[in-house]
This record gives sequence, structure tokens and C-alpha cells, in this order.
Amino acid sequence: MVRQKNILLGALLMFALASVTTEAATKHVQKHVVLKSHKVASNTRVKAKLAENNSYNVEKVNFNVSPSESGLIGTPSLASAKAMIVNQTTGEVLYAKNTDATTPIASVTKLMTAMVMLDAHLPMDEYLTVSDEDIDTLKGTHSRLQVGTVLTRAEFLHLAIMSSENRAASVLGRNYPGGLPAFAQAMNRKAATLGMTHSRFVDPTGLNSDNVSTAEDLVKMVKAAYTYPQIRQVSTSAGQEFAIAGYRNPVEFHNTNVLIRTSNDNWSIGLSKTGFINEAGRCLVMQAEIAGQPVIIVLLDSASKNQRIGDAQRVRKWIENGSVIKRVG
Repeated sequence: MVRQKNILLGALLMFALASVTTEAATKHVQKHVVLKSHKVASNTRVKAKLAENNSYNVEKVNFNVSPSESGLIGTPSLASAKAMIVNQTTGEVLYAKNTDATTPIASVTKLMTAMVMLDAHLPMDEYLTVSDEDIDTLKGTHSRLQVGTVLTRAEFLHLAIMSSENRAASVLGRNYPGGLPAFAQAMNRKAATLGMTHSRFVDPTGLNSDNVSTAEDLVKMVKAAYTYPQIRQVSTSAGQEFAIAGYRNPVEFHNTNVLIRTSNDNWSIGLSKTGFINEAGRCLVMQAEIAGQPVIIVLLDSASKNQRIGDAQRVRKWIENGSVIKRVG
């Protein structure tokens, strides 16, 4: 009898525990469902808010509006210490950074060298010779143009601009009527006629850090150099072979601007010149068509080749992709 009573009490206790467990499980499931419902509702509100914001931003962006019509907002962060971007046709300044700071310009100088030489209307097929006077004793730079190399004036121009050959630029200046002193004077006269009031030139190579200018002045120089078909042609030449004294086979020279040599970047460059000495940093000036407009790009005093090329790429993307935004207010 006692045993039957105990069995009955145990059964009742197990039933009670089962009821409590079932009730707790039910409450847990209900709580989970409620939380999930809140989460879904919250996500729905967030998505709706994002959609609203995206719709708002789309209304503000018009990628078909040209910078000259709308202005450029959200200017890129450039590594170059001095820079200026200008619409070549309208003269509108799209970007400016320390544009009036005077700085050494290194081999960007050679654009002025080319203009002065071409202005003299000297015979381009005349043969000139590299001499001991053309050796760089200032910076000790290397050249594959050995003393005794004979090339035409046109070939020396090609090498001076495309490959930034210092001995080629020296040959051009040395064979100017009156020699190097007269050539430097002609460079400064040319700068004055272009309105380059903060520029000074002392040699045709740019190796001398006393060759100085500003980003604003160099925009004027690039615009002027672009009017010379010969400079446009040689500055955008990717590479060329030349018969050089001391070499059995023709020697291939390349453009110092990697953007000229890299066809898959699809740049439309009409003029280019690089430059480097320690005092000037890495420099790059270009004329290029970007988003259907001719643009002059001046990038001065960057820390590395990659930085100056990166700056050029950033400028291009800035103009082409997503920073052409209507002015608000």
C-alpha cells in the first residue's frame, strides 16, 4: 500500500516538472520570436533609412556635368607639396596647392630648353657631338651618351625630353649661338614673355637647383610648350632606338613617365615631362584630356615616383568618377 502511494506521488511530481519545463520552453520560444521580430523591424528601418540616404545622394550627384559648369567638390589628397590643375581651354583652376611657392624644378626645365632651342630655328638635321663639357660634374649623374656620340639636333631634342638625358640637353644649350651663357639668358627672356614672374633659369638641364619656378608659372610654361608640335611628339614618345657611340647595336631609350609607357591605363596625354633632383623632389607636368576636357597638371616636390604617378591617377579619377558634384546653396 505504501509502495503504491509512493509511485503515485512520483508520477504526480514528474508531471508537475514537465509542465514547468514546457511552460519555460514556450516562454523562451515566444521571447526569441519577439526579439527576432524586433530585429527584423529594426533592420527594415535601417534599410529604409539607407535607401532614403542613397536616394538623397544620387540626387546630388551628376556625373555628366563638367567641372567648368559645376565646380569640383571633395578635392583629392595629393602627396605633391605643390600642385595646380587647370582647364587648358577656359583657364579655370580646378585644384591649387602652394601654387606661389618658389621651388627647384629639376628636369621640368628641359621644356624651356626645347622651346628656346626651337625658337632659334637652328637646323634640326645638323650633327652635334657630346663633349667633355656635357658631363655632369654637379650631381654626377650617369648617361649612356658617351663623349664622342654624334647625333642630329632633332635626336638630341628627342632624348632630352623623352628620356630626360642631361647630356643631350647640355649639347643643345652649348650649341646655341653664344653658347651656354647666351642660352640661359634666352631662357629667362622666354620666361618673361610668358609671364613667368617667379621663375629663373641658369642651365638647360635642370641639374642646378637654382632653376626655380612655381606651380602657377609652370602651368604657363606647359601651355606654351604644348603649342610646339615637336615637343608634343617627343614628350609622348614611349621609346626610341638610337645609334650611340661605344655600343655595337642601337640603344633603346624610354620615356621617363610610366603613364606614357603603360598603354592599358588609357591616358590621353598630349605633353609630358618629369623631373628629379634631391632639392626638387619628384616632379611631373602634363597636358592630358580627361573627361572630354584638356587639362594641365603640375605636380611638384613629391617624395617618390609612385607618389607623383599616384597623384596623377587620383586627379584623373577625381575628375572622371564621382567628384563632379553640383554646388549646393
